[in-house]
Amino acid sequence: MSIEELANRVHKLEVENDRLQKLEVENTELKAYINAAITGARYHYASLDAVTCELEIAKMPKYGNSGSHCLELIRNRHLMDSNESLNTSSYVNVSFEKEELEVADMGLKINLADQTVYPESFKVHNITLNMVANLWNCPEPADFQDTMVFPGAGTVGSTEACLLGGLCLKFRWRAWYQSQHPECKNIRAVTPNLVLSTCFQAAWEKLFRYMDIEPKFVTPDSKTFTITAEGVKAQIDENTIGVVCIMGNHYAGQYDPVQEVDEMLTELNKEKGWQVGIHVDAASGGFVAPFQPEMKDVKWDFRAENVLSISASGHKFGESCCGTGWIVWREREGLSEHVAVSVSYLGGKGDSYTLNFSRPASGVYVQYYKFHRLGSKGYIDMTANRASNAKYLRNALKAMSYQGQPRFVMCDGGDSASLPVVAAYINPELNLPYDSLDLQHAIAAYRWYVCGYKMHYTDPLTEEELPLLTDMPDSMTMFRVVVKGNVTRPMVQNLIASIEQALKNLDMMAGHTMGTDRSLTKVLTLQKAAQGYRGAAC
Repeated sequence: MSIEELANRVHKLEVENDRLQKLEVENTELKAYINAAITGARYHYASLDAVTCELEIAKMPKYGNSGSHCLELIRNRHLMDSNESLNTSSYVNVSFEKEELEVADMGLKINLADQTVYPESFKVHNITLNMVANLWNCPEPADFQDTMVFPGAGTVGSTEACLLGGLCLKFRWRAWYQSQHPECKNIRAVTPNLVLSTCFQAAWEKLFRYMDIEPKFVTPDSKTFTITAEGVKAQIDENTIGVVCIMGNHYAGQYDPVQEVDEMLTELNKEKGWQVGIHVDAASGGFVAPFQPEMKDVKWDFRAENVLSISASGHKFGESCCGTGWIVWREREGLSEHVAVSVSYLGGKGDSYTLNFSRPASGVYVQYYKFHRLGSKGYIDMTANRASNAKYLRNALKAMSYQGQPRFVMCDGGDSASLPVVAAYINPELNLPYDSLDLQHAIAAYRWYVCGYKMHYTDPLTEEELPLLTDMPDSMTMFRVVVKGNVTRPMVQNLIASIEQALKNLDMMAGHTMGTDRSLTKVLTLQKAAQGYRGAAC
């Protein structure tokens, strides 16, 4: 046998050996797959996933698995979350009936952007939008008989709604400014501004960062947590695109005085020849204020002439599912027309008023379901129940004392004309060595999640941390309890007992760790500084 023939034979053997090795690897993988499928189908906790850390692997699994197995994977993750029913830090609705879940599941299959393909679903959107517009006393638009829908849109939460409202104010102002300054050749170089409270939601920070708009803040005090007409007036100039009034700030639940700001703007616009309008950020209050008897004659909505748009979260007190929002404009001309985009899609044509295109119908379906399920009477009853349970908790906190002095200083809006929110801070006169953030962590031991905040905000443009209120240091802390519809009186009683026990624990730990400087070593709270806690509200 020649050397060349020998070399060819060796090469063939090497190739065959490589093939066999690959087959062996594939065989091993196949056995593992079959074993995983068998053990996974038989019992989840006998599968390989029970001893696998996905964060360490960081890639998609090669083989699929059974639906029940995948469900168990997610269920096990969810078990380690906080209990959503005991989460009082969030405004988002967590209570759903069986039929409601079926409606939401139905909506997952429907893309509302496909108006031609799903015309009836889009009619549901328009019908629900009209209900919201009427709830907020929006005047019927001139083209209503042609369009059969008010100017507005269902959105992905109120963040998208706020961005749309802000954009319309910007484009409206730009057209006005150009008419006043025809000599200006580059209107886009002029930076517009928007006046609002330092108690703003994160949605507005996105507007300022993304849309080249300057914030001009009005800082409230701790007695009201609201802006004043005088404070707003001092911030307005000819570059002001509008004023944001918050119907229910997320810190303590108070309503900004929309009617007073509206009256001031009427006089100011007449005096200056301006056209500054109001956007009402009713993320939380949009589905509360209309059902409060004490708010019946208060012009916080489109009854106030300078209110140009209103936004709200349907998934909060609108009782819809997470990701539901609404915006309504007073009229199309000069407002919603600026964000309307005519699109041709799947053989049809329609106007899109949202920032994103494709979106499921789930939120709209559930909102429509809830409007029919509850009716206005049901919303009135739920609003009254939430206020009653909030009052019960508020009175309990007021009654708590420490060495004969009140334990807390209340800082929410009280028993009426505000959100069902209970907010307070530990009485500074007690000179206790723990704060509201310590209390938040101590309460968590009893399964309740209560949100603590520092009384500061971060400037959206400079990222400088500034005091939230005029009369409180930015280091001051507070806590907030949102009393949602799923919170019943027995649950409130349990929360009260949990707060009392948490305070006893803090007092006992403070007694053991208090030194001559009355400082409490941070063994209480998992070391807030190490967590990177900044106290940003949401």
